[in-house]
Amino acid sequence: MASTSEIVPDSQHRGIVARLPQPWRNYALLARFDRPIGWWLLFWPCAWGTFLPGGAREYWPLVLWMLLGAIAMRGAGCVYNDIVDADLDKKVARTAARPVASGAVSKKAAWAWLLTLCAVGLAVLLQLRWQAQLVALASLAPVAAYPFMKRITWWPQVWLGIVFSWGGPTAWFAVNGGHPGALAALYAGSMCWVIGFDTIYAIQDKEDDALVGIRSSALRMGDNVRGGVAAFYSGAVALWALAVWQVRPDPVALLALLPVALHFAWQVLTLDRTDGDDALAKFRSNRFAGLLMAAACLVVGSAG
Repeated sequence: MASTSEIVPDSQHRGIVARLPQPWRNYALLARFDRPIGWWLLFWPCAWGTFLPGGAREYWPLVLWMLLGAIAMRGAGCVYNDIVDADLDKKVARTAARPVASGAVSKKAAWAWLLTLCAVGLAVLLQLRWQAQLVALASLAPVAAYPFMKRITWWPQVWLGIVFSWGGPTAWFAVNGGHPGALAALYAGSMCWVIGFDTIYAIQDKEDDALVGIRSSALRMGDNVRGGVAAFYSGAVALWALAVWQVRPDPVALLALLPVALHFAWQVLTLDRTDGDDALAKFRSNRFAGLLMAAACLVVGSAG
């Protein structure tokens, strides 16, 4: 059995998770509580969907509920992904020591943990307006399909973009934001952002993925991965600019997007497509990119 003290090379295994008793630690690692970057990336579109239509002041408790939901449902998604991918994970160096793949947690126990996390998500769902509840529930089908995308398409990152951006529409309907065109542009821009950062993440696994037959946008782009990421990030900024314009048609409002655009430029210009450690660092920096976008949405939405 693999050692769970170093469960995966990209673990940020510190603090509370590191001090948990071994059995509890296995479940925390299974839900990726040791790597908070995932739930931050899932949460930021929720914040954007609250802030851009002007809901920051009236609906600020919603942001906290959405954060809890992002933590729980990202954990649930990881557990489900590991159950489905256990056989594949055993063949990839970075994932072979994951709790289900390594045998540290049985599939039966993993399913029980998945249901527990979903119960937390249900508690969050009940805080939302019924319209937002319907939007959130509609995400279940694409979430369930995601682990299989890497087997049938070179672009599983597109499907991840669909799933990880779903919090934006959910929050938007929760605050009754109106501006359907702005919502569509915000969502499409978030999809481009997710495709960009997950392509960077996939650089780490290119060799192993090629050996075991897993498909990814990083493999598909090959030597053009930097240009591809630049294209998706550019698309994200352009679509977000359209969303901002529909909420507040003022050229000055577009300046709120300048910090996140500059951050994307830094990521692309300094990305080393041959260095997995650099790719991981650039991927994690999107936590800050999401914060910059949230600040832009807060400024525009509060001034509108």
